[in-house]
Amino acid sequence: MKINILDRMAMALIISTLSLAGISIAAEGQREKQEEHKRDQEEKRQQRKQEQQQEWDQKKSPQGQTEQRVRQQQQQERVERQSEQIQKQQRVQQQQRQDQIQQEKQQQRLSQQQQQKLISQQQQRVAQYRQHLEQQQSLAQQNAALLQQQKRMEQYRFQQQYLERVRQQQVQLRDNRFDYDRDPYFYTAPIYRYNRGGTYYQTNEYGARTLRQAVNYGYEEGFRAGKADRDDRWRGNYKDSYAYRDANYGYSGYYVNRTDYNHYFREGFRRGYEDGYNSRSQYGRIANDGNRSILETILSQILNFQALRG
Repeated sequence: MKINILDRMAMALIISTLSLAGISIAAEGQREKQEEHKRDQEEKRQQRKQEQQQEWDQKKSPQGQTEQRVRQQQQQERVERQSEQIQKQQRVQQQQRQDQIQQEKQQQRLSQQQQQKLISQQQQRVAQYRQHLEQQQSLAQQNAALLQQQKRMEQYRFQQQYLERVRQQQVQLRDNRFDYDRDPYFYTAPIYRYNRGGTYYQTNEYGARTLRQAVNYGYEEGFRAGKADRDDRWRGNYKDSYAYRDANYGYSGYYVNRTDYNHYFREGFRRGYEDGYNSRSQYGRIANDGNRSILETILSQILNFQALRG
């Protein structure tokens, strides 16, 4: 009986020892796994650190800096393109609104009484303009003689060419058979107003087109006059030019007063003269037909048309 008790005690001791050994082995395995995990984490941290160092070294290198600048430039270009697209859409929408307003205004016809008043004013303007052209011939001859005395041959040639263009214009005006009844200017309501000398005037698209033409013709003639004075090595003075004082080239006597046309012709002439005399293109450019024309932004600033509402 004692033997059995001793055997059981021995067996229990053995089992306890084995259990402790198993627990110890399991704990050891867990510690090994934890150590291995720590080593993996450390290796990853070291790898990331090396990669960050390499990236930093690459950025500091000339090639890396170049690549970084290229990426920044590309990003900036994308932002600029997006901004340009937005601005373009806004300009298109604004132009569409303006076109719609103009179309609505164009559809509003003047009364018969208003049409007759415009026609009467137009006939009077044409008669006065024809008389003015005849009076200008003697002034032009006097100015041409003065240029020859001053030996300003380039300016003299320019004036002769200008006078020839005005003469051809005069012939066309004399031979023209104007049909007042069919011209839409005389029954189309005003859609713009503009300010000259502190006074506001109104006009429709046909009158506005004539004033735009005045500025462009003025710029083109002014550029030629300025270049001629530069070639003659003459002091720059746009007011000294006969073409500036005349300011009638391109004017047919129709749609706008000669005073308005002369004013805007001279505004273009002054800027064209400065560009021609200084051999630059600050206010204008060479158009598709080879002639010079004033920049649209400058043209808009000079005329400053304001759309009429209601």
